[in-house]
Amino acid sequence: MARTHPPFDRELEAALEVIHEVNPPTITPDRIGALRAIADGYRIPDEDLADVETAEHLVPGPPGAPDVQVLVLRPTGSDPSVPLPGMLHLHGGGMVAGHRMVGLDWALEWMHAVPMIVASVEYRLAPEHPHPAPIEDCYAALCWLAHQATELGVDPARLLVAGGSAGGGLAAGLALLARDRGGPPLAAQLLICPMIDDRAVTGSSTELDGEGIWDRTSNATGWAALLGDDAGGPDVSPYAAPARAESLAGLPPAFIDAGSAETFRDEAVEYATRLWQAGGQAELHIWPGGFHGFDSMVPSASLSRDARTARTNWLRRMFAG
Repeated sequence: MARTHPPFDRELEAALEVIHEVNPPTITPDRIGALRAIADGYRIPDEDLADVETAEHLVPGPPGAPDVQVLVLRPTGSDPSVPLPGMLHLHGGGMVAGHRMVGLDWALEWMHAVPMIVASVEYRLAPEHPHPAPIEDCYAALCWLAHQATELGVDPARLLVAGGSAGGGLAAGLALLARDRGGPPLAAQLLICPMIDDRAVTGSSTELDGEGIWDRTSNATGWAALLGDDAGGPDVSPYAAPARAESLAGLPPAFIDAGSAETFRDEAVEYATRLWQAGGQAELHIWPGGFHGFDSMVPSASLSRDARTARTNWLRRMFAG
């Protein structure tokens, strides 16, 4: 069956051929190891970390589970007696790959614009650790961040969760979990191309087949790893797949974005719409011609610069001053 999707941005499309040499559009279960190898090779250049202080922490994990590794970044020379916003950062990787350094290029940009403390979580990965292991690790890290706020120089009234792709899905799930458990109150959620629906029922969830980044088969691979045979069925938790939540009332303001030529486009639009309908606040951007993760893979592209600026401007409005 022929499938159609919006055209890729010309500047981004020119880069796709090179990107596919390293990051193929389709991930099947037998390629999870290769995806992990790509993610494991990701590092932040030392010069980008020159103006931040870093500290590794092992924090208490969920009951009966191992401790969770959390990397904390703070602006160099900041006064610990002046509390800063605190961001819990959750990395991407389709629920099956990645580590606490992935996605920190975004976080470092945000820290330059809005001084903040960033805590990046090394959550357990599927399929070895299926749901609820990843989200429970993230919740344990959030509770630790809130409880250690004074020691870390974090303003507990300005806590936010942020992530891209799988990390965006975990951030959305964490906002739901914190609401429902009466956990640490969140001031905001930053959801970049979030992975939030296992059902593959939207148009965009099946448009890409062997094209772009993270196509329909890749998405099925990620969800099957996290949920096993329950993926797509009736009994999936909204903390695993936030699009399944019956109510989005009482959630913090959200920034949500996606590319127009990516698998997660329609579920991002629907999630923002449901937040509005529930009386919440959301800022939504669908970047024309963007593929999944375009601004990380081609940061110099004009569309990438626009996307990254929009997120930073939202953070300024939320937390600056």
